[in-house]
Amino acid sequence: MENLVFSLNATMPVFLMMIIGYGLRYVGIIDTVFASKMNKFVFKIALPVLVFKELSTVDFYETWDMKFIAFCFIASLLSILASVGLSMFIKDQSVRGEFAQASYRSSSALLGCAFVQNIYGSASFASLMIIAAVPLYNVAAVLILNLMKPDRGKLNRAILKKTFKDVVTNPIIIGIVIGMIWSLLHIPRPSILEKTVANIANLATPLGLMALGADFDIKQSKEKLGLAVICSILKLIVFTGIFLPIAIKLGFYQEKLVAILVMLGAATTVSCFVMARNLGHKGTLTSTTVVLTTIASAFTLTFWLFILKSFGCI
Repeated sequence: MENLVFSLNATMPVFLMMIIGYGLRYVGIIDTVFASKMNKFVFKIALPVLVFKELSTVDFYETWDMKFIAFCFIASLLSILASVGLSMFIKDQSVRGEFAQASYRSSSALLGCAFVQNIYGSASFASLMIIAAVPLYNVAAVLILNLMKPDRGKLNRAILKKTFKDVVTNPIIIGIVIGMIWSLLHIPRPSILEKTVANIANLATPLGLMALGADFDIKQSKEKLGLAVICSILKLIVFTGIFLPIAIKLGFYQEKLVAILVMLGAATTVSCFVMARNLGHKGTLTSTTVVLTTIASAFTLTFWLFILKSFGCI
């Protein structure tokens, strides 16, 4: 019961922020133009600052664990490849990119540290998981969403060149790189900078969620509900069920195992929707999957925690 309450406390505020965004559009305070501008702000400013904030304070030298990082990277990579492979069976090519991204990409940076710290009082291994998974998540997302864009046309040198440019100029990836360099060089963060970064980073989740809610179309979402359910099952159950036993067999327990659980089984992150919309996709399948996984993860994460606790793994 305690784990259920914890999971509900972690996920329901996220869901309520989407409801607020939808309600504000319904009463006319937010329109589609304003929601689009919110999305751009989150994508170009707030999310990059958030990942910078998370990574720039990590002490890589003290917490480095190559075996753990390698596992998180390989598990994430295999999940991505499986998602892309499964997306090829979808007849509607316009949603393949959204399906692939929404199936693998967890809200690791947003929930990882908070989840592990709440249980163990320390989030060092969650930070290592973020290093292994989040850069890969974002690079793969840019590649997938560009190469599987609805109006992309035939694959040629110009498209590959544009895709490469989108990867190296992606604001979130830039935030990750600067954050890691900042941490590795032990660059100090004065109090003024610290508070400014924190204030901007704190805008990423609420604004992104409200923009998603304001852009949410129930009628169109019903049309994509079947695919969204498949995405949600892959995201919350299938990949977790495959890689958690492997992690246990490799000797990962306690904080490391909980960090892996969050990486694999947390809800699809709102940044999926933000990135999909900013890279030329409709975003309906993505937003529906975010909503479904946000609600369901309160129960699936509790289930996985119960299983791990029952077997003495955490």
